[in-house]
Amino acid sequence: MSEESPKSAGTRARRPRRAVAPESRTRQPTEVRRRLVLEAALPLIAAKGVNDVGVRDIASAAGVSVGTVTYHFSGVREILSEAMVLEIERYYAPLTSAMRETPSPADGLRMLIDALFTEDTERHWRLWFDYWAAGNRDEEFARRQSERYLDWSEELRSLIMRGRDAGEFECDDADETAVRFVALVDGLALRWIRGAPPLNAEAARCHLHRFLASELRPR
Repeated sequence: MSEESPKSAGTRARRPRRAVAPESRTRQPTEVRRRLVLEAALPLIAAKGVNDVGVRDIASAAGVSVGTVTYHFSGVREILSEAMVLEIERYYAPLTSAMRETPSPADGLRMLIDALFTEDTERHWRLWFDYWAAGNRDEEFARRQSERYLDWSEELRSLIMRGRDAGEFECDDADETAVRFVALVDGLALRWIRGAPPLNAEAARCHLHRFLASELRPR
């Protein structure tokens, strides 16, 4: 058996190791990797629209491999669905909590109106309308969207009824008033995002405050 020379042994010892992707070096829990993908997808979908965002785009933004994305999600539409749940929880949870804790229901509704249309909520509405459009082609999307609307309408109905019981509102039918309010919010948001015809956030808030004054006649 021939002996290995010190030179060749040293060369072998100094041979560089194969590069390992960061995600492979530190194995993160499944929920952490899923959240990482969703957080990266939100601004992409809001900026480009769900139809113009691919799995590779999301993987690149998240700093993970395409395989990691496809392992955890079936495709961009599933990512949109779960990202929208994350967005709704982040946006509405603190808002609805503040509405419930406000002693005056009228003040709670005014606070809601002012929070719906700001320069910071444009991304939220773009995501929402992408999610809305997906419901036209996917029954599961439509079902989840219906649940979101029911939750949203119930929060409004409860606030309106609380105000009526406290003598702050005049309202014959809280359910119908909530339906009209939600429809007006959606219509104003769509016009604001599309810009056709032009509408800014301040004007949208003014329309909603006028609705509040005419429909509920707060005292």
